[in-house]
Amino acid sequence: MSLKVSLRTKIMVLILSLLVLVIGLLSGVFAYMEKRDVEDQMGQLALQVASTVSFMPSIKEAFETENPSEVIQPIALSVQEESGAEFVVIGNKESIRYAHPDEWKIGRRMVGGDNERALKNGEYYISKAEGTLGPSLRGKAPIIGENGDIIGIVSVGFLLEDVRSIVWNKLENVFGVAVLVLVVGAVGSLLLARSIRKDTLGLEPYEITSFYQTREAILSSIKEGIISIDAAGRVTMINQSAIELLNLSEGAEGRLISEVFPNTQMHKVLETGKATRDEEMILLDKVVIVNRTPIMHEGEVAGVVSSFRDKTEVRNMVQTLSEVKRHSESLRSQTHEHANKMYVLLGLLQLGKHEEAMGMIEEDFHMSQKHQTLIFDRIQDETVQAILTGKMSTASEQKVDFIIQEDSELRRVPRYITRTELITMLGNMIDNAFEAVSGQKEKRVEFFVTDMGHDIVFEVSDNGSGIPEGVYTSLFVRGFSTKEGEHRGYGLHNVREIVERLSGTMEVDNSADGGAVFSIFLPKHTGGGPDEGDDQ
Repeated sequence: MSLKVSLRTKIMVLILSLLVLVIGLLSGVFAYMEKRDVEDQMGQLALQVASTVSFMPSIKEAFETENPSEVIQPIALSVQEESGAEFVVIGNKESIRYAHPDEWKIGRRMVGGDNERALKNGEYYISKAEGTLGPSLRGKAPIIGENGDIIGIVSVGFLLEDVRSIVWNKLENVFGVAVLVLVVGAVGSLLLARSIRKDTLGLEPYEITSFYQTREAILSSIKEGIISIDAAGRVTMINQSAIELLNLSEGAEGRLISEVFPNTQMHKVLETGKATRDEEMILLDKVVIVNRTPIMHEGEVAGVVSSFRDKTEVRNMVQTLSEVKRHSESLRSQTHEHANKMYVLLGLLQLGKHEEAMGMIEEDFHMSQKHQTLIFDRIQDETVQAILTGKMSTASEQKVDFIIQEDSELRRVPRYITRTELITMLGNMIDNAFEAVSGQKEKRVEFFVTDMGHDIVFEVSDNGSGIPEGVYTSLFVRGFSTKEGEHRGYGLHNVREIVERLSGTMEVDNSADGGAVFSIFLPKHTGGGPDEGDDQ
């Protein structure tokens, strides 16, 4: 399990680390430059003092005496004190000391090995060397006699330890400023972390990542189209279902909603802040159900989320549930009819009417055999077989003579026609025919199907009162019905929609003997080659 560090800690560690790194680099550069400048200044001072001493007449005259140290030592100590040098050493041309801060070292040879340039070449220069007092920065100057010969050397030095001390004293001020900058950086990083946490609603980065991954998974699994916009009306999020429903070929995020979804009316919700629920609208020739909800932030509308779904899918779902209910009722009717027949047979047997019982069984068997032959021998599609079998039971319960014409013939229905569509078309047509003959003395409904030629033809006729004049134009209008009652006028409208979606045609007419005839013509092929013969 990985360690989860808070955003505040990350920001503070990052900013303080950067500050320490920058301050360290700047301090190092400053210390290097300051050390070089101090060394240059002290070296020049040492060379200047050494040059001045080398030109003193008293120093040159002392070299002519028997004991030069008596004259030179006091002068060297005085110059050393006035200049602040660590030492002023004067020696002859053999580097034998005539003056030194430690008198007991007078008369001994100068150390460091850096006198040759002054004694042999007469140069004035600055050098670094380690003497008896330690590593030092030295100014070297030759002493020139009256005749122009080099008679001695002056060495004025400052210990490198003193140079470092001076540089360190200057760095102490820099360190004080650095500590102040670190404190300000820590406070600033804390305030920045608080501001970011406020913008992220107190969520840590790993929590935001988890929420984002969960959101993406949810959006991709939702079949409804989801699209959201900000206060400026630009798309901030859209899922794959919305892209497919809107038929978009390129990215929509960042674009104005008026360009992506022209008639969505999400701008109205932006202005009013009021949500709209289950509103129907036309989208690319589709009827969709739309919901719009405002996104509120601190009492202001910050955006809008809209969800929409193709009403056809919702309607198909309702129709499927309706057909399930119809099949359930058919099974109930079949069970009820079977129970009634069993009671009659039981009564005949108890009364000793064996011949009548046998006749009833034979009659029912022959009728069932006839239906079975027509349904299962002439019609090979299982869905159509199931529909007709269920409607036989319904017809028996409603005392309707449901006839399947003997010249009917059907192989497998093409796979581009779904079971739901098939159930909706045939179920509604047959049920409407049953209702049409409900008031007749003799109730007769005929069913015919054939797949000869290029089309599949379904035909349902009845001996009802037929279709009244002036009703043809309104027969397939949604909500229109010639029968009384609520929730009517949807069956034929749904059938017509499915037929048109399957590139078929539908015809309605009155028969010569009275009653109505409904015919559906569906192409066996959809233009992409043969697609029949497969199970649905």
